[in-house]
Amino acid sequence: MEIVAVDLGGTNARFCVARLDRGGRPVLDTPRKYRTADYPGLPAAWEAFARDIGGRVPKAASIAIAGPVEGELIHFTNSSWTIRPETLGDEMGLDQPPLLINDFAAMAAAVGVLNDDELAYIGGPEGSLPAEGVTTVIGPGTGLGVAQLLRRDGRRIVLPTEGGHLDFAALDSFEEKLLSMLRERVVRVSTERIVSGPALARIREALARLGGEAIVPQDDAAIWENAVKRTDKLADQALDRFVMSFGAVAGDLALAHGAHSVVITGGLSNRIRDRLAGPLFNDRFRAKGRFAHRMASFPIRLAIHPEPGLLGAAAAYQE
Repeated sequence: MEIVAVDLGGTNARFCVARLDRGGRPVLDTPRKYRTADYPGLPAAWEAFARDIGGRVPKAASIAIAGPVEGELIHFTNSSWTIRPETLGDEMGLDQPPLLINDFAAMAAAVGVLNDDELAYIGGPEGSLPAEGVTTVIGPGTGLGVAQLLRRDGRRIVLPTEGGHLDFAALDSFEEKLLSMLRERVVRVSTERIVSGPALARIREALARLGGEAIVPQDDAAIWENAVKRTDKLADQALDRFVMSFGAVAGDLALAHGAHSVVITGGLSNRIRDRLAGPLFNDRFRAKGRFAHRMASFPIRLAIHPEPGLLGAAAAYQE
């Protein structure tokens, strides 16, 4: 059976034809990417995709959406698109309503079908992920995505969560000061205020203020570029602090989930793979007092598949 897998973000919409295989994982054709700003909505982008592949489009679809999948009208945070689930199937010419899932649920579904060589080592024991039990799936992007993947009796069950919106817990004097500075702007500081793409600028600003240094404004992309390349001292230091906080948050969530392993996903995480595999992340991940020994037993891996959103959308449909 063939379906169209779709991965919808605020900036880009990705489409591909996926062939489902009950004996294995879905096989993806070449993905195609469309800027959401260039189209009034999903049906128009769907038509462009259909035209680009020659008009022979499967009549079933699975769509991963960057946001909560609920209500009669789904709004996108970073684009003008809206989706009305009740009529979407007819608007796209499908034989049945499409499967709509949260984008991070799709990430967790992808993790469930990844091969060992698509899961890069970050920490913990070597070897494959456990065949049974819970895997915490986590990744910083515009926010902090968190989901659970439960493997039980040969099944893969995905549980979306809002783990990125837990209260942030400061663990040292710098984080206490960072927390205090953020509370000047927002009433409640969630984990994704400090562990997400935009958070790097906040951490860099806090380091500058505390060090009495001038705050030179830069956009998020430039700060990340300078941090990854280590061409800006403050950005470099901010990324180290980011990695430390990320390790602590990932460990907290793994404990809360009763997990047996952790998989990190996303483009930002892949850009800082070397730092994640170092002691800044792993020491904070394991530093859970009486549970430190248990935390050291968790395999921690990084998903390196190029299109996990599309793979996950197809895998969720197949499951």
